[in-house]
Amino acid sequence: MFVRAMAAATPPPPSSTSLSSQPPSSLPSQLPLRSMPGSYGWPIVGPLSDRLDYFWFQGPEKFFRTRVEKYKSTVFRTNIPPAFPFFGNVNPNIVAVLDVKSFSHLFDMDLVDKSDVLIGDFRPSLGFYGGVRPGVYLDTTDPKHAKTKNFSMEILKRSSQVWLTELLSNLDKFWETIESNISNKKEETYVFPLQSCVFNFLTASLTGVKTSVSQDIADNGWKILNTWLALQIVPTTKIGIPQPFEEILLHTWPYPSFIVAGGYKKLYNFINDHAGEVIRLGEEEFGLTRDETINNILFVLGFNAYGGFSVFLPSLIGKIAGDKTGLQERLRTEVRKVCGSGTGLNFRTVNEMELVKSVVYETLRLNPPVPLQFARAREDFKISSHDAVFEVKKGELLCGFQKLVMRDAKIYEDPEEFKPDRFVGQTGSELLNYLFWSNGPQTGTPSESNKQCSAKDMVTLTACLIVADMFLRYDSVTGDEGNIKPVAKAK
Repeated sequence: MFVRAMAAATPPPPSSTSLSSQPPSSLPSQLPLRSMPGSYGWPIVGPLSDRLDYFWFQGPEKFFRTRVEKYKSTVFRTNIPPAFPFFGNVNPNIVAVLDVKSFSHLFDMDLVDKSDVLIGDFRPSLGFYGGVRPGVYLDTTDPKHAKTKNFSMEILKRSSQVWLTELLSNLDKFWETIESNISNKKEETYVFPLQSCVFNFLTASLTGVKTSVSQDIADNGWKILNTWLALQIVPTTKIGIPQPFEEILLHTWPYPSFIVAGGYKKLYNFINDHAGEVIRLGEEEFGLTRDETINNILFVLGFNAYGGFSVFLPSLIGKIAGDKTGLQERLRTEVRKVCGSGTGLNFRTVNEMELVKSVVYETLRLNPPVPLQFARAREDFKISSHDAVFEVKKGELLCGFQKLVMRDAKIYEDPEEFKPDRFVGQTGSELLNYLFWSNGPQTGTPSESNKQCSAKDMVTLTACLIVADMFLRYDSVTGDEGNIKPVAKAK
């Protein structure tokens, strides 16, 4: 956990051999106290103007970049959607924190509160979660947080016994589907077969039950989750359909949970009827009710795991498939060299693949699955960027746009560039202190006292396993984030 620092020193550049292994917010300094720039504007008018910029005229990345340039600061006040003018009491006012050092304060649990701020000041109806408030919406001071966090970490620990076999067996089916589509000359995105693969392997790993016990869930479970996820996040997300239709149809109101209630109930009943062992674990060892246990399992499965992989894996596979620099040859060489000793592909061997891991980390840096992170100030405190210190008031909502934070030029050399080797070697390992994608630094450890993703390490290992499996099967692939084609099978 980060110490409660009133100010922090600017970390040395990544090329420096003195790169600190301490998180940026924990380093002492003598930085000037500056009045925080930016404003919220006139009531209604200010939030509406910022909302139109965010969704319509600029888009999220340009929205933040233009304000950094305008205020000559990576810390400032502004508004962020959603700001439903007629629905709910949603406050759009935020303090933007857009460099690694200021951003790191979002994970100091002595300074910030994480209650109901997963996607900002807007929390979807609890009807999406069977009326239960999942652990992700609880602050660390809430007594139920420790129960739900420890439960999620325990089911992940237990899942490690079958995680590898379930992943590889479902990848077999995934690649068979892709090859069949190609041979039949079907123009079909690989994303949907990948989502089906991910859903089936995650369900078996986390609940101990294969989806094959219910043909309906096997065929449609991932489709249900797609709708369930979309209805929660669409009001806060730029989709890209023509304006003003996106603004009017998608961003004007929160969506009611009854739209997906029938599908969610099917998933609930599937867990309730078949996952007796993991339900007993939640009830008997962690003091959760049956209802709390099942709904928290579904949140971990659907939002954290399936939702995160559905966003991240296409960007990872697309980056590799579209590369023209020789990266595929280097990845193939490393994978086959490590696996060529007869030990095959497993957690130990994939952990030896430095380049594969670095490519996964670099993709997470540039395309984090969750682009925005939020936290609310527990009390008045001083927050520091690389250049100055600012006063934050109790109750203010802090927001970091990770795509911009992870392009911090004070930390990353050539920050806009995809560098496959960025996290290789000693200097690369030290940079992991500054890699944020999982509600904390890559070098952090999930626990009941923080909000870091319980499956942080399983996510990166799984991504590495998928890349390694691809290059054990194929010499090369072509494609992008939507389509992929194996060019040559491994001999």
